[in-house]
Amino acid sequence: MKKLAISLAMVLGLNMGCYAIAAQAVPPGSDDTPVISQPISAPAPAPDSTISQADLERLGASIEAVQEFYVDKVSGKTIIDNAISGMLSGLDPHSAYLDEQDFQDLQAMTEGQFCGVGIEVDMQGPALEVITPLDGSPAAKAGIKPGDMIVRIDDTPVQGLTANQAIMKMRGKKGQKVTLTIFRKGVNKPLVITLVRDDIKLQSVRSELLNKDYGYIRIASFQVNTGADVAKAIASLQKQSHNQLKGIILDLRNNPGGVVQASVDVASDFLNSSKLPYGKKIVYTKGRIKQADFTGYATGTDLSHGVPIIVVINAGTASAAEIVAGALQDYHRALIVGQRSFGKGSVQTVFPLQDGKTAIKLTTARYYTPSGRTIQALGITPDIAIPDLHIPTSVKPDEGLIIRESDFPDHLNTVQSNGAVTKPVNQDDSQLMQQLMGPKKSAKDQPLIYRDYQLQQALLLLQALNAANPSQSES
Repeated sequence: MKKLAISLAMVLGLNMGCYAIAAQAVPPGSDDTPVISQPISAPAPAPDSTISQADLERLGASIEAVQEFYVDKVSGKTIIDNAISGMLSGLDPHSAYLDEQDFQDLQAMTEGQFCGVGIEVDMQGPALEVITPLDGSPAAKAGIKPGDMIVRIDDTPVQGLTANQAIMKMRGKKGQKVTLTIFRKGVNKPLVITLVRDDIKLQSVRSELLNKDYGYIRIASFQVNTGADVAKAIASLQKQSHNQLKGIILDLRNNPGGVVQASVDVASDFLNSSKLPYGKKIVYTKGRIKQADFTGYATGTDLSHGVPIIVVINAGTASAAEIVAGALQDYHRALIVGQRSFGKGSVQTVFPLQDGKTAIKLTTARYYTPSGRTIQALGITPDIAIPDLHIPTSVKPDEGLIIRESDFPDHLNTVQSNGAVTKPVNQDDSQLMQQLMGPKKSAKDQPLIYRDYQLQQALLLLQALNAANPSQSES
């Protein structure tokens, strides 16, 4: 047992706390997670942080017990994987062990790329609604259209899956096939479309003109090039409005974060760095060791030329998205509206392990807004609260889109008091199609107040700001 404990100590000591932080690599939709680049000297452990021989022997005894007495045989790799995973998950919600697949996904997503079919979707009860197929993607080439409802992925019904589970089922290895069953408005029977997965480039930024002279910019996640993409969106909106842009809505709702440097770049797009207090900071971090400290500074001039800005946030706005909202709020450059944000104010660093295939993601610092506010567990409080209301076109709710226990694919069967087992009857495709594609379904051409109440209210505020300060939008 002592020999095992010493071996564990050597392994753990060899792989922990010995890499430098390189802040350019982070998975969008995850955490602000810099990937390490080169070895550095680890700080001497504090007296109360050393692992005693007794603790190592206790760990060794636990491993030996699993190997000897667990009901099924467990490989040494599985035991160590579980030990590392348990150690990290017990620290905080964001530290984690990345197995080979997780690490590959992180590295791919850093650049905003993955392998799939290329559609932006939104969960709508028992189906995924297609928001848009990405240009050049397998979905676009196959003729999948906005408004299509995906109800089955291969042989698995979407009903009962979470949005993330459904999305991951559409992803896979390049060249593999996936079959989607789709309901389409005006088509009387389901469409069955088989796609071949391919490399997909995520679209982190999209924009459009509202009411001819108000810009809308949506950031879905923060990738390496998001700052440059926002700059292009601003230029495009200026061109579309014939240089008469009166204001911009920056939509950060349900944005889970991403690359820290990208949040600095995005905030800089809306700030004139020569006129900023707080040392021109956008964000700064503080950790236990010096290498975890980082400061991002505003650079350049305001690409939006001082037009009023509304930033819309909600409880799904997290991490890098909160950095942008906090910086623009501190510098009084934008009005923050919506709901209090998620409150994820910590930075994670990825430490690749010796095999080069796995890694650990470890919380190494907390970050702060330019004025020194902490976001951790507090979030960003909007200047004006706007609830996420859904204005119904009818007072009668659509019962067909309500999910119940019986809709989940792995639900327990009903057992009567006499022991009889009753299985609920599943709806057939024709019933589901009637619910999803019938006249009760909201049309895309409905007024904005029915489609997105928060956005509609933000637009009204932006118009009011422009009316109150007309000269500002003309600068």
